[in-house]
Parts: sequence; C-alpha cells; structure tokens
Amino acid sequence: MAVAIITDSAAALPPELIERHRIGVVPMWLTIGGESVREGDVPLESLLDRHDVTTSGPTPGEFEAAIKERMQEPDVDAIVVCTIAATMSSTHEAAVLGARAAGGPVRVIDTATAAGAQGLVVLAAASAAGAGKSADGVEAVARDAIDRVRLIAMVPTLDHLVRSGRVPNIAGWAGKRLGIAPLFEFRDGGAHPMRPSRGSDAALDRIVSHWRRSRVDGARLHVAALHARAPEAAQRLLDAVQAEAEPQTAFSASFGTVMVVHTGPGLVGLAWWWEPNPHRV
Repeated sequence: MAVAIITDSAAALPPELIERHRIGVVPMWLTIGGESVREGDVPLESLLDRHDVTTSGPTPGEFEAAIKERMQEPDVDAIVVCTIAATMSSTHEAAVLGARAAGGPVRVIDTATAAGAQGLVVLAAASAAGAGKSADGVEAVARDAIDRVRLIAMVPTLDHLVRSGRVPNIAGWAGKRLGIAPLFEFRDGGAHPMRPSRGSDAALDRIVSHWRRSRVDGARLHVAALHARAPEAAQRLLDAVQAEAEPQTAFSASFGTVMVVHTGPGLVGLAWWWEPNPHRV
C-alpha cells in the first residue's frame, strides 16, 4: 500500500514532476474584476497591468474532494497534504478542515514556506512515499526538509509591492532612484528583507553566494530556480549551482500566478536544501 501526496498550486511544481510523482494539486484562486478563476487558467501576461485582481486559497471542499479522490485509488492507504505557510494564506486551515471532513488517515503539514521551497518539501515527501515509507516516515522526511529548506528571491523593482501595500511608497521610490534590487528570504512562515543589492546582476550573484556558504559536506542537494517572466535569470542561477555541485533534484519553473500578482514580473529566486547522506560515515 502507498501514501499519496497532495499540495496546493503555490508549490509551483512543473507538470512533469507532478505527473512523475503522482502529486495531487489543489489550485489557488484569482478574482479578476469580480470573476473567480483558478490559478493557471489565465495567462500571467494578461494580469500584470490590472489593478482589480485579488487572490485567495482553495476551499475546504476542494481539499475534501481531492483527498476523497485519492483515497479511492486501490493502492492508497494514507494521504499527506503539504500546504503553503499557514501565516501566508488561509490554505492550510482549509486543508485541515477538508481533511477532517474527508475522514481517514490524512496528515496535513504546514511547510512554513512557499513556491520552490514548498515544492522541494513536496518532492521530498513524494520521494519518501515512492520509496515505500509509511505515513509516519513520509511526514518525518517532509518535516526534516522543512527545517532545512531555504528560499531567497529578488525583485527588480518594488512597484508591485508598493501597489499591493506590502512596502511603503517611499521605499519603492528610493529603490527606483538608487537602482536597488531588493532581496528577501522566505523562512519561518514569512518574507524577511535582506540587504539589497545594486542591480539585478549583483542580486543574483549574492543569491548564489548564500547558497555556496550553506554547503554541507557529503549532503545531497535539492534545488529549484523560480522566476516570473525571467527564465534566463533563473537558468543563470541553476547553471551557477550546477557548475559547482551535482544536485539530486534540480528544476527551473515559473512562480505561481498568485504570487506574481503581488510581486510583479522579474521576480527570480533560488530554493534549496541539503539532505544529509545516511550512508556517509
């Protein structure tokens, strides 16, 4: 018997990885001019210049339906749900309520992060499930990844964050005037500002530098480069990492539309964690 993995679309996992690991994905929602649409149903390009877009998480009923659907599979005897940070979205609470309504052996885990870092936690859980671990074992692997995963991202301007009220206007004006590229680390359930860089190129170099300093001898690397309409910059990050290490997991993907609505285009980030090698003496 097997453990099935479910997450929300904030994890920003590429379709091929979702299919390969049989991961269930419950979509986030956008409201555009009063009309609700699922994340992924509307091209990002059509939303960036609009001011009438709001976002929300899935409903408990959607999680309940996803859980019940996976439970009907003959080889599934337990479910592990890994959600975006509870501090960033109502999604985790919805998953808890949906799991309670669905009944059965379901674990709901708050990944305390989002995007590529959340995706790496989900993949860790899926790999453990694929290796035949029990629900207890899958949960333990996921929580270990949560404790170790990091996500650092930069935005070329603060314009969208100012518009959304997440930074004061004066900060956006100063960033534009000084050519500053803000850096953030997503950890402990929220985004924490880091020392900004002078320009996007310097910011990307600093992200790689943070990754380099985190290296753990003998550990296996899992890494994801994420972007919002900036695939070349994300690939630059991934290439820099792969020039110095051989990741066990490595992919590049777009941030989810829900996140990009708030940050704007040009967002680029690197998520990673070092998995200790149990066979290393």
